[in-house]
Amino acid sequence: MGCSKNLVDSERLMRQFQAAGYRLVHNGEVEDARIVVVNTCGFIHDAKQESIDMILRCVRAKEAHMIDKLYVIGCLSERYKDDLREEIPEVDDYFGARSMDDILAALHVGMDRQALEERCLTTPRHYAYLKIAEGCNRTCAFCTIPQIRGPYVSRPMEEVVEEARWLASQGVKELLVIAQDLTGYGFDLYKQQMLPELVHRLCAVEGIEWVRLHYMYPVKFPMELLDLMVTEPKLCRYIDLPIQHISTHVLHKMRRHITAEKTQELLQAIRAKVPGVTVRTTLMVGHPGETQADFEELLKFVSDYRFDRLGVFTYSHEENTYADNYYEDEVPMHVKKERADRIMKIQRGISAELNARKTGQILRTVIDREEDGYYVGRTEDDSPEVDGEVLIEKKVPLEVGQFYDIRITGADEYDLTGEPVC
Repeated sequence: MGCSKNLVDSERLMRQFQAAGYRLVHNGEVEDARIVVVNTCGFIHDAKQESIDMILRCVRAKEAHMIDKLYVIGCLSERYKDDLREEIPEVDDYFGARSMDDILAALHVGMDRQALEERCLTTPRHYAYLKIAEGCNRTCAFCTIPQIRGPYVSRPMEEVVEEARWLASQGVKELLVIAQDLTGYGFDLYKQQMLPELVHRLCAVEGIEWVRLHYMYPVKFPMELLDLMVTEPKLCRYIDLPIQHISTHVLHKMRRHITAEKTQELLQAIRAKVPGVTVRTTLMVGHPGETQADFEELLKFVSDYRFDRLGVFTYSHEENTYADNYYEDEVPMHVKKERADRIMKIQRGISAELNARKTGQILRTVIDREEDGYYVGRTEDDSPEVDGEVLIEKKVPLEVGQFYDIRITGADEYDLTGEPVC
């Protein structure tokens, strides 16, 4: 359940089970397996409820003797292990987000050190997530991640590059580089920011064709990364920069340690230095202290800056966060939802206009899958699962995992249509 970082954890755990001789099913039906492990998300209310619903579904399957053992791991059980044991005792055991050794021991599986840096990939063969750090040192008022995942710990650069080489040997062509915060990479190990150097080394890995960066904090953003984005053809001109808000008042309440002015300076510099860059952001509405004036300021900025990709969360009051301890959850839910809807209405119009401009262009596109008479692909501007896609009628044979020049023939709010350039 949950984010791509959780997916990487699951893939590592699956590799250990595989090394021990287990037959594995990932995201199958409950009745496909005798032992079920649910890797949970505990970030916000909706994600927590989704994880709980899955646990309860598995409990019903266990009671019906469809499965023998049920284990729960991950962020939800890291936060609420004791509560879960009391409320859902039918689960055989609960383990936290950093307890791979413990669940392996529960299943009488010894850690296979040789397979430790390998994974059972669950993504399509041609792309994979590459997690370069664990935890977070930020103190955002609304966030539970530092409590769940602990302080920021960078993986050694040589280890990350070696994993990238292994992924390339498995047929991976696109690396989706992830962490809670890519911007912080290297400070703990090397006493300086090392993300640009790491990216440079990843781009040098033979077999890798695209390197895509996700989740960069706007404070201490590595500006030299922008120069690399211009000169390194393998580095996607794609920046995922969750700004959360644009009102200095709200950013202060969120403890984001940045102002509206500095945020706008960074966003303008990104577009000035990297022509054609795709900027993805995430916003939060309804945070304690957000006034109607703050929201209108955010709404205007969304209209003016015209983000290429944008998502909105409504604020969720999470236990033991700074906001929970010191703020009242004062913005009514119907107001939060109304604000989110207003932003997304504007963004849909922006997205439709930006996509329409691509009609007639020839864009390098990777084919992700075949579906209902179409090939479904992505351009450099789009990351899997979260962004748009290119639909290509099956008029000529194309190969999943390969790159093609596609002429864009149509567009809607989120997706494009196209045809191969012969």
